[in-house]
Amino acid sequence: MIARLVDRVITAQQGALPLPAAPATSPDYERVKRQVHSEFVESIDLTNLRARARAELEPQMRASLTARLQARSSVLDANERALLVDEILDEILGLGPLERLIRDTSITDILINGPQTVYVEKEGLLYLTNVHFRDGPHLAHVIDRIVSAVGRRIDESSPMVDARLADGSRFNAVIPPLALDGAVVSIRRFGVIPIDVEELVTRGSMPRPMAELLRACIRSKLNILISGGTGTGKTTLLNVLSSFIPGGERIITVEDAAELRLQQPHVIRLETRPPNLEGQGEVACRDLVRNALRMRPDRIIVGEIRGAEAIDMLQAMNTGHEGSLSTIHANSPRHALRRLETLVGLGLGNIPGASIREMVGGALDVIIQVSRLADGVRRLVSITEVVGMEQGVITTQEVFQFEQRSIAPDGRVRGTFRATGVRPVFAERLAAHGAPLAPELLAFHEEV
Repeated sequence: MIARLVDRVITAQQGALPLPAAPATSPDYERVKRQVHSEFVESIDLTNLRARARAELEPQMRASLTARLQARSSVLDANERALLVDEILDEILGLGPLERLIRDTSITDILINGPQTVYVEKEGLLYLTNVHFRDGPHLAHVIDRIVSAVGRRIDESSPMVDARLADGSRFNAVIPPLALDGAVVSIRRFGVIPIDVEELVTRGSMPRPMAELLRACIRSKLNILISGGTGTGKTTLLNVLSSFIPGGERIITVEDAAELRLQQPHVIRLETRPPNLEGQGEVACRDLVRNALRMRPDRIIVGEIRGAEAIDMLQAMNTGHEGSLSTIHANSPRHALRRLETLVGLGLGNIPGASIREMVGGALDVIIQVSRLADGVRRLVSITEVVGMEQGVITTQEVFQFEQRSIAPDGRVRGTFRATGVRPVFAERLAAHGAPLAPELLAFHEEV
């Protein structure tokens, strides 16, 4: 269905494509819809509806709406009447125009830039849809319905909100006066079925030898940091890597918004809490990381390092909680190290930079860099080993990399996954844990 609603926006290779026409309706359609919607809302008890599930209410309401339309001398044809019933039910029981996008599980992001402009991301590329809201108040009503359902509020005194929806999606909204051209909404959605390593290999995100190396690193309890920009698949990769953790370990996850879906039987999930309306009751990520250290974890997984929790995470890695995992926003492994140093420095105050770098270099073993390329494919572009300190500088060596060569006529990025030929220092640790590094892996290369 979504194929009829969306069209690709400008990309570097393909240029702009025309937006598909909206579903054809008669000039009287919107007028009839407003009348029927108003009459129907007045005839039902909206308070009672909030306590009941849509699956329970929809059959009866659909039958009632259909009967109303058939009883009146409508100028609408059968297709328009069916569309009108669907849209009114979406307005009353769901999220209005967003419902048809939410039903498409292949959409990973829904981006609303005011009432008339709605984009979606699908397979790594942005599309402009035909979906729109009647006006600003209509969009504001949908936003209010979403935030009210999760116990938050948004108004002129608090014009920004960040929340996690019932299905695990991340929801962010900014309204006027901060948003100058109308309310802006971002919904980051997650697949119903978690992506596994086989799917990443099939998609070309990484070759199988690289996946097997990462599996060995997880089993050998190396401390791993996943680095990348927004929307590059850091959390997806973190989920995949966590699937390699043996089932007998006690895992504690700490997140701002719960996104991880671990399959192990012994998982403790912790989530931060924002302040209440009085500005009290906040529980920060650092508080949860500190408390996690008292909960006898075998491994700690922090969804994303973005503040002072970096200190406690590194201390956990340095004090016996090996095999810990986290992500960070950075454009390269070296940038990830610098950003980590900055975050630690902000939290520790007047600690010498050399001491901070020693803490970082002693805690991390591997940095994985992920990137979303021009064709929308998310790829693992580097596996870098953190070797240690040398003359006050953190030393690293790249073990695997993806080299982009060209862009094919169909817009696909062509390149090579290859080993750099460097034998990592952690090879001895892999061997000690029963996963020796195969010599042929150091000469691996694969064209994509």
